[in-house]
Amino acid sequence: MIRKVLSIVAVLVAIGGMALAASPQDADRLGKDLTPAGAEKAGNKEGTIPEWSGKDVPLPGWSFGKYRGDFWQYKDEKPLFVIDASNVDKYADKLSKGQAQFIKQTEGYKMEVYPTHRNAGYPDWVLENVKKNATGAKLSPDGDSLLEASLPGIPFPIPQKGEEVMWNYMTCYTGVGIIWPETYTVASPSPGSSEWIETHGPQILYFPWGAKGSNSPSSPGQVLFSIYFAYDAPPALAGQAVMQSYYFNNKPCETFYYFPGQRRVRRMPAYAYDAPQIGFENQYTLDQPWLFIGNLDRFDWKITGKKELYVPYNCFGMFNFNQKLHEVLLPKFLNSANRRYELHRVWVIEATVKQGMRHTAPKKIFYVDEDSWLVLVGEDYDAHGGLWKMREGYPIPAWELGGTFELKPFVQYDLLNGRYVQDQTVFSVGKDMQWLPETNDPRFKSSYFTGEKLRAICER
Repeated sequence: MIRKVLSIVAVLVAIGGMALAASPQDADRLGKDLTPAGAEKAGNKEGTIPEWSGKDVPLPGWSFGKYRGDFWQYKDEKPLFVIDASNVDKYADKLSKGQAQFIKQTEGYKMEVYPTHRNAGYPDWVLENVKKNATGAKLSPDGDSLLEASLPGIPFPIPQKGEEVMWNYMTCYTGVGIIWPETYTVASPSPGSSEWIETHGPQILYFPWGAKGSNSPSSPGQVLFSIYFAYDAPPALAGQAVMQSYYFNNKPCETFYYFPGQRRVRRMPAYAYDAPQIGFENQYTLDQPWLFIGNLDRFDWKITGKKELYVPYNCFGMFNFNQKLHEVLLPKFLNSANRRYELHRVWVIEATVKQGMRHTAPKKIFYVDEDSWLVLVGEDYDAHGGLWKMREGYPIPAWELGGTFELKPFVQYDLLNGRYVQDQTVFSVGKDMQWLPETNDPRFKSSYFTGEKLRAICER
């Protein structure tokens, strides 16, 4: 009898280790007191966060190629108030530590806070997948691999573990791909210098599981996403190009890099995690784009709670391809006119480096929007436990995807040396980035993202 009880306990522990999704009782809350994607449907008691209102739609007349900000229904709103060094302590309970510190130490920096709009939603067919996931999605026992889920769709709308929240972020619906005709990655000058690092070139992202329907993490070769980027400038980097693929099953990131001086493609197995990105003077690592990308296996992930935070939201000004680069990228920070902040509830996720592992930032904190499941604010801490870097992502509703919220432009401020990196921007480009719900473009196939294809593209 004792053996039988112990066996049952062992099975229950194993099931718990597999990170099964929510109970049927909890899943039944979706669409009732919870939104169909798992957020608290009600607003807060103060009325400063409203009830969820459903997905955003553009004003009549929008089509791809037109500046999105001109067609947002709340485009004429004015800020409720402004947070700067003179009043930051008054609002500190609704700021992250990184946000508050950056305001205090950066002369002229401010956050303009607007009315809150809970306008993040999903197409109905994606929400059908979310329903299936609520009781059907599974992680590996260590949380590093997504074993089962109906995609596109939030795998864990009622999360119990930090890894589940991060997988929700990494599998947000983004269509089958994204095209940038050109995008800039910029690092501000080092102290005492006036020289910027400004790189730009074409970029595409491919999500094999992003097609309409219900797709498994295992069906597209377990590829989470693939990326191609080429440098057109500056001269020191021009001609270089990279193909990368990341995986659902914790397989190491696969990277192929073309070096024009050698006229060859090199496989770079260690080009991941906290490895410095080439050309950015150690200001930018491989796992920092979009606030976090990559495998989860170097950290322990923990939900520390939920809180109300002033986060970037509906930031159409960060997608204005008609603006000049340095109208927005100022010497110490991004122009406040292009940033918009709203009060939202966020999940707080703490990542601490695992025993026996190493990372230049052994502790990270992520603030994840409950409605969109996007990481909107992030912080890195150094080996001494000191606050080191603060990141912000700038989301908008991607109307091509039926109002799904998405972010790609983001900024990273180094709180110690005063420099910053801003990536995925379309300023000065003159053309918008585009999300593709479906496409026949031959580039959006797994066979495109190989070393052989990179060599063929670059050696023409």
